[in-house]
Parts: sequence; structure tokens; C-alpha cells
Amino acid sequence: MPAPTFSPSEPIVRAWARLERAHRAAQTTVEARLKEAGLPPLAWYDALLELERAGPTGLRPFELQREMLFAQYNLSRLIDRLAAAGYVARAASAEDGRGQVLTITREGRAIRKRMWPVYAAAIEEAVGRHLSSAEAATLADLLGRLYSRPAS
Repeated sequence: MPAPTFSPSEPIVRAWARLERAHRAAQTTVEARLKEAGLPPLAWYDALLELERAGPTGLRPFELQREMLFAQYNLSRLIDRLAAAGYVARAASAEDGRGQVLTITREGRAIRKRMWPVYAAAIEEAVGRHLSSAEAATLADLLGRLYSRPAS
């Protein structure tokens, strides 16, 4: 198969590189602040938040995967760790006896709430201190153009 002949423009390549660097820098800051505070990693927060949002009905692993955009092998290990820590409960699915439903536990809610102030401060450090409110709104709008959720 021949290589495509089209190349993105220099501004597009520069935007891509800066987006990747900014993401990496922000995520590194958040992960470091959580670790310094003796808290679990960011992926734990994201999973717990999605399970908390789901309420008492919980989520099937594939639904959590869709929300979190993790590869299945990463998500399986994450669920194992969350369950071992007592933050997530597993139950057999009423719809499919082979499947499972995940729900957040009281302990899971508590650790997520403990993580948020550290996470929020890290977001401010990594992003907020560099942008005005208007600039942040513009950036959010621009990035929103690059992301579209698949139909559920």
C-alpha cells in the first residue's frame, strides 16, 4: 500500500505537538501532586467519578471502558486494584449472568472526595495559572472541535 501523499500543514503539526506536550505536562503535574499527597493515581479518580455518576445501578466494565477510553487490559487491572482496595464492588449482572456490574462503595466515594481538592489544585497549577478565564473558555471551545463522542 503506497504512503499517502498529503501532509498536514506546519501550523497543524505545531498544534499537534503542543497539544501533546501540554497534555503530558498537565498530567505529570496532576499525578505528581496526587502521589505527594499519598493518594491513588489519576486513573482511580476518573474511574470512581464515572461509577459515582452512574449511581446505584453501576456500570458494566465495557461501559466504564467507553467512558474512560482505556484499553480493556488496562481497565481490567484498574478494576482489580479498585476492588482490592475496597473502593468498587462487583456483582453479577441481572441481564447476563456471565457479566458483572461495578458500583462505587462508600469508601470509594470518600477517597474520590479526598482526591478532588488535590486534583483541583493541580489543574489550577498546570492550566489555570497560565490562562485567563476567557482564554480557558476559548481553548475549551477549540479542543471541543477535536473531540466528538461516539454514539452510545
